[in-house]
Amino acid sequence: MDRLKLSRIDEELESSEVAALCFLCCDVVSRKRLERIGDAKQLFLRLEEKGLLDNPVFLSQLLHTIRRADLLNLLETDSRQPEETDASPVLSTYRVMLYRIYEDMTEENLKNMKFLLNGKLGRRQIEASDTALDLFAEMEKAGLLSDTDVNELLATLREFDQQLALTPSVNNNSQPTQPTLSISETICKFLYFSFSDYALTHIPRGLCVVINNESFRGLELSNRGGTQEDAKALRKVFYSLGFDVVIHDNLTADDMRHKLKELSRRNYSNEDALVVCVLSHGEQGCVFGTDEKKVSLRELTEPFTSKIAPTLTGKPKLFFIQACQGSGYQGGTVPCPPRPRNEEEVGETFEEDAGPVYGETVPWDADFLLGMATVQECKSFRNTSTGSIYIQELCKQLTRSAESSERDNILDVLTRVNREVGRGVYLSRKQMPEPKYTLTKRLVLKFVR
Repeated sequence: MDRLKLSRIDEELESSEVAALCFLCCDVVSRKRLERIGDAKQLFLRLEEKGLLDNPVFLSQLLHTIRRADLLNLLETDSRQPEETDASPVLSTYRVMLYRIYEDMTEENLKNMKFLLNGKLGRRQIEASDTALDLFAEMEKAGLLSDTDVNELLATLREFDQQLALTPSVNNNSQPTQPTLSISETICKFLYFSFSDYALTHIPRGLCVVINNESFRGLELSNRGGTQEDAKALRKVFYSLGFDVVIHDNLTADDMRHKLKELSRRNYSNEDALVVCVLSHGEQGCVFGTDEKKVSLRELTEPFTSKIAPTLTGKPKLFFIQACQGSGYQGGTVPCPPRPRNEEEVGETFEEDAGPVYGETVPWDADFLLGMATVQECKSFRNTSTGSIYIQELCKQLTRSAESSERDNILDVLTRVNREVGRGVYLSRKQMPEPKYTLTKRLVLKFVR
């Protein structure tokens, strides 16, 4: 971004506004890098290091938040709220919420809040907090406040805000009016509307682990031609969505369990989500290692429940399973001639990711999504040249959603996957994917790199 424009913006900003901008940037720039920043020029340098000023969108969001839309003219944009592009960084909803509370707090509110936090924060931290933003920062350092836990803040605000909520306002004619909305009521409403989406603020978003079983050692299960195309497609799309992608090829059942157990011990505090993709043969309720031994779906998901992986609590955990779930075929009634698939038209080869029918059920905890290539007791299909029907369609629809101006929920994406896969005919058979979930919020995935 033009340094001359940034310098002119710096000249217009007051020191309190620069402090507010630093607070709003805490989720994208480390606190240590924000220490001792005295003017906006220094902050802009930090943002440039992160690539956050490659276009004016992020800075426009910041200026809108602190109500300095007048400076947007210097960015050669207008005073309307900027639209997010698919790859643009988005200002944290959580930070914006805290800033709005700061804006509405009086000096008396701040004194009351400091008094109520005595014993929870040290005296030095309280005395050094000149503004509510300073106090919020100290609460975060003490573990009293985070983007997934605002209970302490809400309880504190309610304590000193209760009287305000019950006190009628008085208009110029000295007539009582309806009670004004209190700060705590405002935050409750804000939380209800703003926290309906999972927070995705970190880069990288988290890990995407792909277990890609192609070569099987026994006599019952054939090698899985085409699975490398699935692994490539998953790597490409999830990297663009902001995930670090790790691919493990040809794991035995015990190797799979070991990798997942190792993954469950990871500290996810600075990550937003986890994705696990398993590409293998399977039967109802399980998948196979390359030694043709079973790993139940329960064993895939259980290591990541909140009891075992507490730093994943409240964060989405996505599992995509490309494997048969039985030996049956999906039936269907076709009211009109089925749409031909390109793979069939050119005579390419389809195979089944199948095994016998038996297995365990999936345990569910909050914030899980299990995307299955097929419904129970049925087979799924894989093109030996271009990859599996389900994974290729999943990657296609994730890309479509990530590039769209709409904010599609992941469940909308999987509905489109169901529809498109269900339209096809494979070896004269049908296939119907099946998502299962205990997600508690909307999950919107956009490209960030």
